[in-house]
Amino acid sequence: MVHMTSPALTVGFDLDMTLIDSRPGIHACYTALAERTGTYIDADLTITRLGPPLAEELANWFPAERIAEMVDLYRSMYPETAIAATPAMPGAREAIAAVRESGGRAVVVTAKYEPSAKLHLSHLGMVPDAVVGDLWAEQKAAALREHGASVYVGDHVGDVRGARTAGAFSVAVATGPCDADELLAAGADVVLGDLTELPAWLAAYRAAASRA
Repeated sequence: MVHMTSPALTVGFDLDMTLIDSRPGIHACYTALAERTGTYIDADLTITRLGPPLAEELANWFPAERIAEMVDLYRSMYPETAIAATPAMPGAREAIAAVRESGGRAVVVTAKYEPSAKLHLSHLGMVPDAVVGDLWAEQKAAALREHGASVYVGDHVGDVRGARTAGAFSVAVATGPCDADELLAAGADVVLGDLTELPAWLAAYRAAASRA
Protein backbone atom coordinates (compact mmCIF):
# COMPACT_ATOMS: atom_id res chain seq x y z
CA MET A 1 0.00 0.00 0.00
CA VAL A 2 1.29 3.46 -0.90
CA HIS A 3 0.83 6.11 1.77
CA MET A 4 0.37 9.61 0.40
CA THR A 5 2.20 12.34 2.31
CA SER A 6 0.97 15.90 2.49
CA PRO A 7 3.19 18.55 0.87
CA ALA A 8 5.94 20.27 2.81
CA LEU A 9 4.65 23.13 4.95
CA THR A 10 6.42 26.37 5.82
CA VAL A 11 5.44 27.77 9.22
CA GLY A 12 6.41 31.26 10.30
CA PHE A 13 6.95 32.14 13.96
CA ASP A 14 7.08 35.46 15.78
CA LEU A 15 9.88 35.76 18.34
CA ASP A 16 9.14 37.93 21.41
CA MET A 17 6.57 36.28 23.70
CA THR A 18 6.00 33.55 21.10
CA LEU A 19 9.32 31.65 20.98
CA ILE A 20 11.13 33.54 23.75
CA ASP A 21 10.09 35.16 27.02
CA SER A 22 11.91 38.39 26.33
CA ARG A 23 10.57 40.23 29.37
CA PRO A 24 13.57 39.68 31.70
CA GLY A 25 16.14 40.69 29.08
CA ILE A 26 14.21 43.71 27.82
CA HIS A 27 13.54 44.84 31.41
CA ALA A 28 17.27 44.65 32.12
CA CYS A 29 18.12 46.57 28.97
CA TYR A 30 15.65 49.39 29.63
CA THR A 31 16.91 49.61 33.21
CA ALA A 32 20.48 49.89 31.93
CA LEU A 33 19.45 52.47 29.33
CA ALA A 34 17.77 54.60 32.00
CA GLU A 35 20.91 54.47 34.12
CA ARG A 36 23.15 55.30 31.15
CA THR A 37 21.08 58.28 29.98
CA GLY A 38 19.70 59.55 33.29
CA THR A 39 16.19 59.32 31.81
CA TYR A 40 13.25 57.85 33.70
CA ILE A 41 11.93 54.68 32.00
CA ASP A 42 9.31 52.47 33.65
CA ALA A 43 10.80 49.11 32.71
CA ASP A 44 7.93 47.26 34.41
CA LEU A 45 5.50 49.02 32.08
CA THR A 46 7.53 48.50 28.91
CA ILE A 47 7.40 44.72 29.21
CA THR A 48 3.59 44.70 29.37
CA ARG A 49 3.34 45.96 25.78
CA LEU A 50 5.96 44.05 23.82
CA GLY A 51 5.46 43.56 20.10
CA PRO A 52 5.67 46.92 18.31
CA PRO A 53 9.02 48.28 17.10
CA LEU A 54 11.57 49.58 19.59
CA ALA A 55 11.28 53.18 18.37
CA GLU A 56 7.58 53.25 19.31
CA GLU A 57 8.34 52.36 22.93
CA LEU A 58 11.30 54.74 23.16
CA ALA A 59 9.03 57.57 21.99
CA ASN A 60 7.27 57.33 25.36
CA TRP A 61 10.48 58.28 27.18
CA PHE A 62 12.62 60.39 24.82
CA PRO A 63 11.93 63.39 22.56
CA ALA A 64 11.58 62.69 18.85
CA GLU A 65 14.98 64.10 17.96
CA ARG A 66 16.73 61.57 20.25
CA ILE A 67 14.89 58.41 19.17
CA ALA A 68 17.35 57.31 16.47
CA GLU A 69 20.28 57.81 18.86
CA MET A 70 18.51 55.84 21.61
CA VAL A 71 17.64 52.99 19.23
CA ASP A 72 21.34 52.66 18.40
CA LEU A 73 22.39 52.86 22.06
CA TYR A 74 19.79 50.30 23.18
CA ARG A 75 20.83 47.90 20.43
CA SER A 76 24.50 48.29 21.30
CA MET A 77 23.75 47.37 24.93
CA TYR A 78 21.31 44.58 24.14
CA PRO A 79 23.64 41.61 23.45
CA GLU A 80 25.48 41.90 26.76
CA THR A 81 22.40 42.85 28.79
CA ALA A 82 19.48 40.88 27.41
CA ILE A 83 20.50 37.65 25.69
CA ALA A 84 21.57 35.52 28.66
CA ALA A 85 18.59 36.72 30.73
CA THR A 86 16.01 35.55 28.18
CA PRO A 87 14.57 32.00 28.33
CA ALA A 88 12.68 30.06 25.70
CA MET A 89 8.91 29.92 26.00
CA PRO A 90 7.44 26.55 27.03
CA GLY A 91 7.25 24.30 23.99
CA ALA A 92 9.23 26.63 21.69
CA ARG A 93 12.02 24.21 20.77
CA GLU A 94 9.52 21.38 20.36
CA ALA A 95 7.31 23.53 18.12
CA ILE A 96 10.17 24.25 15.70
CA ALA A 97 11.23 20.62 15.85
CA ALA A 98 7.69 19.45 15.07
CA VAL A 99 7.62 21.55 11.91
CA ARG A 100 11.00 20.31 10.72
CA GLU A 101 10.39 16.68 11.67
CA SER A 102 7.24 16.72 9.54
CA GLY A 103 9.36 17.73 6.56
CA GLY A 104 8.43 21.38 6.79
CA ARG A 105 10.40 24.60 7.15
CA ALA A 106 10.34 26.94 10.15
CA VAL A 107 11.05 30.63 9.59
CA VAL A 108 11.17 33.37 12.23
CA VAL A 109 9.69 36.72 11.20
CA THR A 110 9.95 39.36 13.91
CA ALA A 111 9.92 43.08 14.60
CA LYS A 112 13.11 42.62 16.63
CA TYR A 113 16.42 43.86 15.25
CA GLU A 114 17.58 40.91 13.15
CA PRO A 115 21.09 40.50 14.67
CA SER A 116 19.54 40.42 18.17
CA ALA A 117 16.93 37.89 17.05
CA LYS A 118 19.66 35.61 15.72
CA LEU A 119 21.63 35.93 18.98
CA HIS A 120 18.57 34.86 21.00
CA LEU A 121 17.90 31.82 18.84
CA SER A 122 21.54 30.75 18.82
CA HIS A 123 21.86 31.17 22.59
CA LEU A 124 18.77 29.01 23.16
CA GLY A 125 19.73 26.34 20.64
CA MET A 126 16.80 26.97 18.30
CA VAL A 127 17.67 26.52 14.63
CA PRO A 128 15.00 27.77 12.22
CA ASP A 129 15.51 27.66 8.46
CA ALA A 130 15.52 31.45 8.17
CA VAL A 131 15.32 34.54 10.37
CA VAL A 132 13.92 37.86 9.14
CA GLY A 133 13.87 40.85 11.49
CA ASP A 134 12.75 44.48 11.57
CA LEU A 135 9.22 43.76 10.30
CA TRP A 136 6.07 44.64 12.25
CA ALA A 137 2.41 43.72 11.72
CA GLU A 138 1.39 43.97 8.05
CA GLN A 139 5.05 44.41 7.05
CA LYS A 140 5.62 40.77 8.03
CA ALA A 141 3.51 39.65 5.07
CA ALA A 142 6.33 40.36 2.60
CA ALA A 143 8.71 37.94 4.33
CA LEU A 144 5.98 35.34 4.87
CA ARG A 145 5.14 35.41 1.17
CA GLU A 146 8.82 35.35 0.15
CA HIS A 147 9.38 32.18 2.18
CA GLY A 148 6.08 30.60 1.15
CA ALA A 149 4.72 30.43 4.70
CA SER A 150 1.12 29.23 4.75
CA VAL A 151 0.90 29.37 8.57
CA TYR A 152 2.09 32.14 10.90
CA VAL A 153 2.28 31.73 14.67
CA GLY A 154 2.36 34.79 16.93
CA ASP A 155 1.13 36.26 20.19
CA HIS A 156 0.05 39.76 19.16
CA VAL A 157 -2.82 41.21 17.13
CA GLY A 158 -0.09 42.65 14.91
CA ASP A 159 0.99 39.08 14.12
CA VAL A 160 -2.59 38.20 13.23
CA ARG A 161 -2.71 41.17 10.86
CA GLY A 162 0.58 40.08 9.30
CA ALA A 163 -0.73 36.56 8.72
CA ARG A 164 -4.00 37.81 7.24
CA THR A 165 -2.17 40.23 4.93
CA ALA A 166 0.02 37.36 3.70
CA GLY A 167 -2.96 35.07 3.19
CA ALA A 168 -1.53 32.68 5.78
CA PHE A 169 -3.45 30.69 8.40
CA SER A 170 -3.18 32.65 11.64
CA VAL A 171 -2.27 30.59 14.71
CA ALA A 172 -2.22 32.77 17.82
CA VAL A 173 -0.77 31.87 21.22
CA ALA A 174 -2.13 33.65 24.29
CA THR A 175 1.32 34.08 25.85
CA GLY A 176 1.90 37.78 25.19
CA PRO A 177 0.09 41.06 25.86
CA CYS A 178 -3.07 40.10 23.91
CA ASP A 179 -5.61 37.69 25.38
CA ALA A 180 -7.51 35.03 23.44
CA ASP A 181 -10.56 37.24 22.88
CA GLU A 182 -8.45 40.05 21.41
CA LEU A 183 -6.62 37.63 19.14
CA LEU A 184 -9.84 36.08 17.87
CA ALA A 185 -11.41 39.50 17.35
CA ALA A 186 -8.37 40.48 15.27
CA GLY A 187 -9.01 37.51 12.97
CA ALA A 188 -6.91 34.64 14.32
CA ASP A 189 -8.00 31.31 12.84
CA VAL A 190 -7.15 29.44 16.04
CA VAL A 191 -5.84 30.41 19.48
CA LEU A 192 -3.65 28.04 21.49
CA GLY A 193 -2.80 28.41 25.16
CA ASP A 194 0.92 28.18 24.39
CA LEU A 195 3.35 26.45 22.03
CA THR A 196 3.17 23.15 23.93
CA GLU A 197 -0.12 22.69 22.06
CA LEU A 198 1.37 23.32 18.62
CA PRO A 199 2.73 19.84 17.71
CA ALA A 200 -0.68 18.21 18.19
CA TRP A 201 -2.41 21.06 16.36
CA LEU A 202 0.10 20.80 13.50
CA ALA A 203 -0.43 17.06 13.14
CA ALA A 204 -4.20 17.57 12.94
CA TYR A 205 -3.81 20.47 10.49
CA ARG A 206 -1.56 18.44 8.20
CA ALA A 207 -3.90 15.46 8.36
CA ALA A 208 -6.84 17.65 7.39
CA ALA A 209 -4.84 19.21 4.55
CA SER A 210 -3.89 15.79 3.18
CA ARG A 211 -7.59 14.82 3.05
CA ALA A 212 -8.68 18.04 1.38
